[in-house]
Amino acid sequence: MPTDHENEKPVQSLIEFRNVQKIYGSGEAIVHALAGVNLTIQSGEFVAIMGPSGSGKSTAMNMIGCLDTPTSGSYSFLGIEADALSRDQRALLRRHYIGFVFQGFNLLARTSAIENVELPLIYRGMKFSERRRAAMRALQQVGLEDRASHVSSMLSGGQQQRVAIARAIVTNPAVLLADEPTGNLDTRTSHEIMQLITKLNQEHNITVIMVTHESDMADYARRIIKFVDGKIASDVSGEKHAHAA
Repeated sequence: MPTDHENEKPVQSLIEFRNVQKIYGSGEAIVHALAGVNLTIQSGEFVAIMGPSGSGKSTAMNMIGCLDTPTSGSYSFLGIEADALSRDQRALLRRHYIGFVFQGFNLLARTSAIENVELPLIYRGMKFSERRRAAMRALQQVGLEDRASHVSSMLSGGQQQRVAIARAIVTNPAVLLADEPTGNLDTRTSHEIMQLITKLNQEHNITVIMVTHESDMADYARRIIKFVDGKIASDVSGEKHAHAA
């Protein structure tokens, strides 16, 4: 008879790169942005990706976000071969499973905080009353329910990034991709934003993958991956700020 252990199903990785290569250009202008990367990220992780300019970290992030595809190798998202999907299918995957946070906030200037947060739900065709409730819940999660009616110009940089985070999580994504989320913020506000992201990861089990140049921001992650010349140079665990949330 099979043992209980034999009956256990293998844990499905959220993200898996298998010998992923990304090549741009040709001849003397050829660039190996990713040079045979193998990477696995499980659901619930908080991963920081670091590396100098041209190291491949942004290319890896774009591929994780289904904004780009490998030249060779394969990339799977929740067991789906994402690189084999059509452009429209990748767009649907992003819409339903991935939330994005950028350095520049990317909020609509003359639109209220709650209307900015609602945008992804409009694309999903959600009814007004339902999306308004969902947007308010997301603003509550980032501590900005009292700023719901404020337009971007009435908000500080930190508040604008909180609105951007609320917009990213309003769809209950499987993963939050944060590209230099503190790049435009002062030191104190940066740590406040990182504490918020850590809280979302720990209390709401949102997988976080963050690109950053700042080692003190990367220290909030439970795992730090460093890219050099299109390859993973190091992959270490660490929870220096785990108590901060």
